[in-house]
Amino acid sequence: MGIFEHIFVFSENCMEFTNKDENWSRIINHTTNYTSPELEFWERRTLGLTGGIEDLGSIRWELALCLLLAWIICYFCIWKGVQSTGKIVYFTSTFPYVMLTILLIRGVTLPGAYNGIMFYLKPDTSRLKDPQVWIDAGTQIFYSLAITMGFTIGIGSYNQYKYNCYRDCIVLCLFDSFTSFMGGFAIFSVLGFMAQEQGLPISEVAESGPGLAFIVYPKAVTMMPVSQLWSCLFFFMVILLGLDSQFIYVEALCLSIIDMYPKVLRKRYRREILILIICIICFLIGLVMVTQGGMYIFQLFDYFTSSGICLLFFGIAECVCIGWVYGADRFYDNIQDMIGYRPWPVMKILWMFVTPAVCVATFLFSVIKYIPLKYNNLYVYPPWGYAFGWLMSVASMICIPLYAIYILLRTEGSLMERLRKVVIPAKDLPEPECTHESNSWWSICKKQKPTSPETSSETSTQITSL
Repeated sequence: MGIFEHIFVFSENCMEFTNKDENWSRIINHTTNYTSPELEFWERRTLGLTGGIEDLGSIRWELALCLLLAWIICYFCIWKGVQSTGKIVYFTSTFPYVMLTILLIRGVTLPGAYNGIMFYLKPDTSRLKDPQVWIDAGTQIFYSLAITMGFTIGIGSYNQYKYNCYRDCIVLCLFDSFTSFMGGFAIFSVLGFMAQEQGLPISEVAESGPGLAFIVYPKAVTMMPVSQLWSCLFFFMVILLGLDSQFIYVEALCLSIIDMYPKVLRKRYRREILILIICIICFLIGLVMVTQGGMYIFQLFDYFTSSGICLLFFGIAECVCIGWVYGADRFYDNIQDMIGYRPWPVMKILWMFVTPAVCVATFLFSVIKYIPLKYNNLYVYPPWGYAFGWLMSVASMICIPLYAIYILLRTEGSLMERLRKVVIPAKDLPEPECTHESNSWWSICKKQKPTSPETSSETSTQITSL
C-alpha cells in the first residue's frame, strides 16, 4: 500500500462519485470542499499543480519527456517538406474519424445517452447573453478551419495556380461542420451516461478544455465494459489530433520563413536546420508549461494568444482588406482566372458585410462584457498575470497596423497617392470588368479595363501587401 500511496497522491477530500444513492447525493451537494479521484490524479499526480502562477515549482519530467518525444516525432515527419507532411497528415487526419465513429456507436448504446443527446440538441438560449459563449464559438470555427492563422494560405500557396481552391473551401467547411456536429453526439452521449451513473445533472458533469479530455471523458470511459480498450483508443485519438495540429503549425511557420528569405533558405539542408531550430525553440518554451504551475501559463497562452479576441481581430482585418481595400470584385476576378468560373454571388456579400459585421460585433461584445480568466472557475490570476496575457494579445494584433504604417512610410507620394499605390494589384493579375470608377482609394475596384497593352502596362503597378 505504501508504494501505491506514493504513486497516487490523493488528499483527504477525495471522494468517489460513482453509483451514489440519493442520500449520498444530498451529502455531496452540501459539501464545499471535495474532489473526484480523476481530478486528484490529474492535478496532483499528473500536473503536480501548485497554488498559483506565482509558484511554478519544478519541471514534471514525465511530461517533459512526452513533450520531447512529440517534437522529435514532429521533426522527422515534416523535415522533408510538404510532400512528406501531406502523406502523414492523410493518416493523422482520417484515423480520428474512425475512432470518433467507434466512440459514437459505443456512446449512443450506453444507458442515459438519450438524456445527454437531448441536452446537446436543446441548448440553454439564455447563455447567448454570455460573451464567452460567442468567443468560444468563434474560436472553435477559426481554430478548426485554421482561419486567420495563415496555415491554410501558406500551405495552400503550394498548389497549382489552376487548382480549384473554391471547391475545397466549400467541402472543408461542410466536413468541419459535420465533424463538430458528429463529435457533439459522441461527447454528450457519454456525458449523459456519466450523469446517470453519478446521479448529477448533465450541466454539472460537462466541462470544456483540458478538463473534458483528461478528467470527464476518461472518467466516463472507466465506467464502460472493457474500459482499458476504450481508454487506449480515446487517448490514441487525442495524440493523433495533437500531432496533426503540430505538424501543420510548424510546417506553415517554416514555409513562411522560407518564402521571406528564399535565396538563403532554399539550399541543401537549410530547411532541415530551420525546422530543427524551430522545434528546439518551441520545446524550450513548452518546458515552462510542463512545470508544476505550467497549467496556469498554458491557459494564459490559450486564452490570450491563440483564441478569442486575437482571432476575431485578425478576421476583421482580413475581411476589410479583401472586401474593401483590395476589392471583392477584384478578388472575384482572381478566383475566376484560377478556377475558370466565378464563385456564388452571395460570397461577395459575406466577404464585405456579413462576416466583418459578425466579427466586429463579437469583438466589441467580448471587450465590453469582458470576463477575467479563471482556472477551473476558481483560481483568479494576479493583476500581473492578466497584464502579461493582454501584452501577448496586443503584441500580435499590433503587427497589422504597424506594418501598414511602415509600408505607407516607404511609399513615395502624397498620402492619397500612397494609399492608392499599396492596393494596386500586380501586373500579371486580371483586371476587373465592371465599368464604373470611384475616386476613393478604398473603392471596391478601379474599373478601367485597358484598351491596349500599352495602357495595361501603365495602369498596372506592383502590389505591396498590407
